[in-house]
Amino acid sequence: QVQLVESGGELVQAGGSLGLSCAAFGGTISTYAMGWFRQAPGKEREFVATVNWNGGMTYYADSVKGRFTISRDNAKNTVYLQMNSLQSEDTAVYYCAAVPWVGSSSSEEYVYWGQGTQVTVSS
Repeated sequence: QVQLVESGGELVQAGGSLGLSCAAFGGTISTYAMGWFRQAPGKEREFVATVNWNGGMTYYADSVKGRFTISRDNAKNTVYLQMNSLQSEDTAVYYCAAVPWVGSSSSEEYVYWGQGTQVTVSS
């Protein structure tokens, strides 16, 4: 059973940058693709980004493409999300999740989830 713990969420001004981390415990993430999702108040959870098991392939939602970067360090059992040029629309709880081998934009395919970290962007 892999446990995922997100960190790094905080209040940031529009136009600023923030880095999120997701550390895994109780097992290795090296055979899992990892994804970031987010959920804003009153909205459905939405896909943000995914990276495959070895970091060789990434995929982003159109809304964050060019601003966010997903990466991973399997030696540290950690995945990251670097967020630049933040906008008020990026305010949400951000979740990391794991799916075997190949990433997906569908939350239904992910088998492990973290508890989330709050990102608030003030305009």
